[in-house]
Amino acid sequence: MAKAYLVKGKESRVESGHPWIYRSDIERTEGSFEPGDIVDVYSSKNRFLGRGYMNPRSQITIRILTTEDEEINDDFWFGRIKAAWEYRKRVADVNSCRVIFAESDFLPALIVDKFGDILVMQTLSLGIDRYKYKFVEMLNEIIKPAGIYERNDVSVRNLEGLEMQKGYLYGNFDTKVLMVENGIKFEVDVENGQKTGYFLDQKENRAAIRPFVKDAKVLDCFCHTGAFALHAAHYGAKDVLGIDISEHAVQFASENAALNGLQGNCRFQTANTFDMLREYYDRGERFDTIILDPPAFTKSKNAVEGAVRGYKEINLRAMKIINSGGFLITCSCSYHVDPEMFMDVVHSAAIDAKRKVRLVEYRSQAKDHPILLASPETEYLKCAILQIV
Repeated sequence: MAKAYLVKGKESRVESGHPWIYRSDIERTEGSFEPGDIVDVYSSKNRFLGRGYMNPRSQITIRILTTEDEEINDDFWFGRIKAAWEYRKRVADVNSCRVIFAESDFLPALIVDKFGDILVMQTLSLGIDRYKYKFVEMLNEIIKPAGIYERNDVSVRNLEGLEMQKGYLYGNFDTKVLMVENGIKFEVDVENGQKTGYFLDQKENRAAIRPFVKDAKVLDCFCHTGAFALHAAHYGAKDVLGIDISEHAVQFASENAALNGLQGNCRFQTANTFDMLREYYDRGERFDTIILDPPAFTKSKNAVEGAVRGYKEINLRAMKIINSGGFLITCSCSYHVDPEMFMDVVHSAAIDAKRKVRLVEYRSQAKDHPILLASPETEYLKCAILQIV
């Protein structure tokens, strides 16, 4: 097995438990290897630090699999997948859940989501992609799904020298999959929906809105396929409007409302949220509760300033059209906008909107998306429930 030696002083990240080693951290390699091969990692003083797969093409050159001197074989992979599944059975409703959350489950760059009896897999690095079909066999043995679908049509694979692709890995099934979340039925488009088809990380936050939507007039912005909106209607809101710029998402949202018999008080509209918030203000329309769950406004440090402006604008405009005593449920999934920065933006928006704001509850991602303390990148979702006075 080839060896990678780190630059002196670069050992601390690995020793603290972070699984990434960047290209600039590596002083030299010894022995031959092919991109994606597993290599041993040593300190500059020849001390064993761990074992992981290596891709010189990627900025994240090595992803650590273990800090033990153990063989990376079928038993290793099976044990990691089995442990991830046993954890989900303990903490989540496994009708719909994230089965494997990459680095947080010590399986770097591997994502597996479960929708009903269908699994959706992403293998986002070269080193993990080569085991894709082995993982299919193991998932079939451990979970016994009706089918497995591949959603590797994401641009991050280009950074690893991998092609973008999607399709069946096991079974042949309708790619419109029925699942249940918090007692509500959803059809998930695993072939063409965003990411793996549905955002499971907000499951617990959606359940948490119950006290803030009963008998309320609710606006769900960036509603995607209607998850927050349908929860609001299910929990007793008198009127719910969901808006999203994607016609595909709005169509699915409307179908999901009908699936649950909620189309009477839950409707959807294809629209730009920024434009609609301005329009509602101009015509004096008000809401009791507004939900803001936008897509990530930035995926890099370089774009944080623009993201902050975007978050401030939507929060400010939402605050202006919420009835006194009403609630704002505001979220961010941008990792580069950390919790402190996000709450500073919300506070700044409150000042400019001339509204008094109370933080009722601050939340993060669901328990099936555990946060690895050594890896801040695994904590990305922010959800603040605020009362607007």
